[in-house]
Formats: sequence, structure tokens, C-alpha cells
Amino acid sequence: MADPLASNDPWLTPAIDWDTTMKFRHRLWDLGLGVAEAMDTAQRGMGLGWAEAKELIRRAQREARTRDDALIAYGAGTDHLAPGPNVTIDDIIAAYEEQIGFVEGEGGRIILMASRALAAAAKSPDDYARVYGRILSQVKQPVVMHWLGEMFDPALEGYWGRPTHDEAMDVCLDVIAAHADKVDGIKISLLSKEKEIAMRRRLPAGVRMYTGDDFNYAELIAGDAKGHSDALLGIFDAIAPVASASLAALGRGSQNEFFELLEPTVPLSRHIFAAPTRFYKTGVVFLAYLNGLQDHFAMIGGQQSTRSLQHLAELFRLADKARVLADPALAVSRMKSVLAVHGVS
Repeated sequence: MADPLASNDPWLTPAIDWDTTMKFRHRLWDLGLGVAEAMDTAQRGMGLGWAEAKELIRRAQREARTRDDALIAYGAGTDHLAPGPNVTIDDIIAAYEEQIGFVEGEGGRIILMASRALAAAAKSPDDYARVYGRILSQVKQPVVMHWLGEMFDPALEGYWGRPTHDEAMDVCLDVIAAHADKVDGIKISLLSKEKEIAMRRRLPAGVRMYTGDDFNYAELIAGDAKGHSDALLGIFDAIAPVASASLAALGRGSQNEFFELLEPTVPLSRHIFAAPTRFYKTGVVFLAYLNGLQDHFAMIGGQQSTRSLQHLAELFRLADKARVLADPALAVSRMKSVLAVHGVS
């Protein structure tokens, strides 16, 4: 089956700085954080093809083998299968099996990503149950499922075959309950703390909730008397040192310090993930540029242009307030350079 993003034209093939990419993974591991690899919703399937994703997985797994403390799992989905009227449920199962087979062949763990092809082809919740049932019955290790909301990817609207999130949640929970021994947990990215908490309280014993709520993560991680959510968040890429320190404080039982460190990052995260949320990666990459983690502000497919100059300027202000600018002088210099390109001095 053809990868809709694959190309033999070198001008259309993403130019990836692999050395810097792998260096960033080691930075996260050094901070005691894990890596959710090859699943970023603003690039995977929207600029980064399966061929490049395979190389990313291969290289990341090779680096992970060099350390004893490298926590990493890899997104496996169907993004190399273009949705269309002729795509069948069997095609979708085969696409999942191909990606899962590759990840497991490299010795990696699976994050089971949502499928645009399935969202387009499914006629009812039974089709979702069939696909997930088949895949979960075959995986070598328990997976982290990922339910990605339409605010991140409009093509996933109506996922699980139901028109509302509450109805979809019932279908998803039924799938998990039927295969609980093959599900480590589920990450939901619906940007609703109420829905996440409601689902968290209904999960089978031993199945974790991984928060994907980049608007309300601090209180969801801290949890309540009935449970908490683990963190599997895009924003942690951008605020890694602060995230690491705050989680260490929570681990010591110092909830006050946890909130003192993490709460100031929430306004920054809400800004980065503001609608249209699918362009959040632009803010994450811009912050990486400000912090000296890459020497340019360019993205696959020109996605650096998806946010306005005003958006980037407010991001700079909020990042300073959140204390996530590692070298303020460097950040100021680079911000001035970006402003100058746009004729602002």
C-alpha cells in the first residue's frame, strides 16, 4: 500500500537533522523523563511520512539501547494508508499490523495511535471493536492506546463511531475492558478535564490514564482521592526541565512545590495549544529555537508559518513568565532576529 506522503523528489523529502534530534532524546532521558516517539500529531501524517518515521524509530531505539534509564515507546498507526472509499476494514487492520510489526521488530513498545482511515471507513462502533480487538489480541506487550480529539486532527471527528465524546467513551471503555490485559493505559486528548476524570474513574483495575490535556495537566497529574493521571504530554517537550523538577517534588510528597513550579507553565501551554490546536508544534519548535536547542526556526512543510508574529511574541512573554527560557539573553537575541525578519525593530 502506498504512503501518500512518500516521494522520490529530494525537494519534497524532509531534511532531518538526526544528530540534533537524537541529542534531544538524551536530554529528556537525562531529566528523568520518557519519550513518546514518532506520534506527534502536528507532523506524523501531516508532513512526516512513514518512511521517515521508521528511520526515526530505528535511530531512537538504537540510542535507547545505550542507556539503562531510557523509557521510550513508539506510535504505531495507519498513516501510510490514505483514507478513501475503497479502503476496507481489512486494509486498516493490515496497515496497523505493518507498523506494529516494524516497531516490535525493533524491540520497541507500542503507543496505538488513532486511525484516520478507520474514522473514514467505519460504519459503526462494531468496526472499531473489530479492528482494535484484532490488533490488541496480537501485540507482544501491553500498549498505550491514544484517543485523539478532533481539535488536534479534524479527520478524527466521530471516532469510535459515535457523534459525542460521552457516547464514544462508552465504546472505547468496552474495547479496553474486553482486552484489559493488553492495555497498559489510554491517553486521551480531548482538552476536557471533566471527561478525562470521568473516564479515569471507569477504567478497569490496572489500566492507567495518561493525560493528554495540555490545558489542565497540573491538576490532573496531582489527582484527587479517587486517582490521578500520568503525564504523556506534548507540552512537556517545551518545558522539560520544569516538568522534571515539578514531578520530582510531587514524588517527594511536596504538592505545594509541584504546583509552584508547574502552574506558571499552564498559561503558556494554553497559548501554544490554542485553536487551531493542530498547529501547536509551531510553538514547541519556536521555544526550542529560543532555548538554543536548534539553530533555526524551520519545520517540515513550512509549518513555522502557521502561527502569527503576534502569537509568537505572546509565547515569548509567557515563556519568560513561566521561567522556561534557559538563557534569557540568547532568547532575547533570537526573538529580535525573528522580529527583524518581519520588519519589527
